[in-house]
Amino acid sequence: MRIVSGTHKGRIINPPKNFKARPTTDFAKENLFNILNNNFDFSELTVLDIFSGTGSIAYEFASRGSQHVISVEKNFKHQAFIKKTIDNLSLTQIRSIKTDAFRFIKSCHEQFDIIFADPPYDLEELASIPEFIFDCNILKKNGWLIVEHGDKTNFSNQKGFKEQRKYGGVNFSIFEPY
Repeated sequence: MRIVSGTHKGRIINPPKNFKARPTTDFAKENLFNILNNNFDFSELTVLDIFSGTGSIAYEFASRGSQHVISVEKNFKHQAFIKKTIDNLSLTQIRSIKTDAFRFIKSCHEQFDIIFADPPYDLEELASIPEFIFDCNILKKNGWLIVEHGDKTNFSNQKGFKEQRKYGGVNFSIFEPY
């Protein structure tokens, strides 16, 4: 796993071998960030990375100049790895929080330009994530919610759905507030 672009471009991040998180592939991440780069100014973004896993997406946003990134991960080992990586790379613009993503969203009083969700592909509540986020009103008016998911999930009939992009076995469904 590597940081694709920005101030930390090319930095290799090696999670421990016993890590249970499935990081977004470099190929998929590079393509997603090309789309984001054509639609947003990274230096102005507030970002929420939920189900953060390895922290790969949060590092990418910070490396590209986003000044306010929150990484939410409930697994103690994963969150400890994220905090260690943030310290090692001096990515002070990332705040790592160890909690359940749904609990965080429900209690959050902040709005974000980008919310990236990479839940386990078999998460029981996967299909409800967009509606839950919109109900909690934490996405800014012109913001995007991006949900990473496998081939078996189809969000195209949900409110706010904008488009789906597929890169190998990785799918990104993009939503806008409705």
